[in-house]
Amino acid sequence: MSDERALIEAENLSKAYGGMPVLRGLCFQVRRGEFVALLGANGSGKSTLLRLLSGLSKPTAGAVRVGGWEMPGEAMAVRAQIGLVAHQPLLYENLTARENLHFFGKLYGIEREERERRTVDLLHSVGLRRRADSLVRTFSRGMKQRLSIARASLHQPDVLLLDEPYSGLDQASIERLDEMLAAGLGAGRTIIMSTHQLERVPRSAGRALVLSRGRISFDDAIGNRDMSEIYRSASA
Repeated sequence: MSDERALIEAENLSKAYGGMPVLRGLCFQVRRGEFVALLGANGSGKSTLLRLLSGLSKPTAGAVRVGGWEMPGEAMAVRAQIGLVAHQPLLYENLTARENLHFFGKLYGIEREERERRTVDLLHSVGLRRRADSLVRTFSRGMKQRLSIARASLHQPDVLLLDEPYSGLDQASIERLDEMLAAGLGAGRTIIMSTHQLERVPRSAGRALVLSRGRISFDDAIGNRDMSEIYRSASA
């Protein structure tokens, strides 16, 4: 039976590519305002799961519901609630940072004055205020990653899905991202973040979900547990 407080629900969720299973019958729920660290080795299915939750990929079997909307049939309604930071930055290289955020703001139907305000605030938050009018093609990998985080946060989604968000970030940018995630959590946002860097799991993450061979091998509160110990025991 579904928990009425669950914002995200996966029921017997499976995904295969060319007949090869990647995810096998996953069942879990994420409540509104939770911060879940999604862990697992390369090839365990983390990115595939985030693509399913964001509506970018269709499950082979099972169901995904976000905010009561079920995918793939109601994927458009789901996408309006989600901000995604994927391996690809999903930015337009021949536009400036400011122009990228304005473009996506229009797509989300954000009014002009509010779009401008959010753009200025987010560029400041991710440390790109001074490069607001530089073309994205001149940006480093880390700068593109920071702008992707701003783009994913622009429409103030209920859910943030982050696939290895620390990739390419320097220490100052990592600390800035941690602050943004903590602020989003404080505002009631639900966050699912995949990472293979166990030392980078933010202190604000309250729960770990570990994938191993396409199945959930651990799903529990982190508490004061050592992340390396959780990962080793779940991956055994």
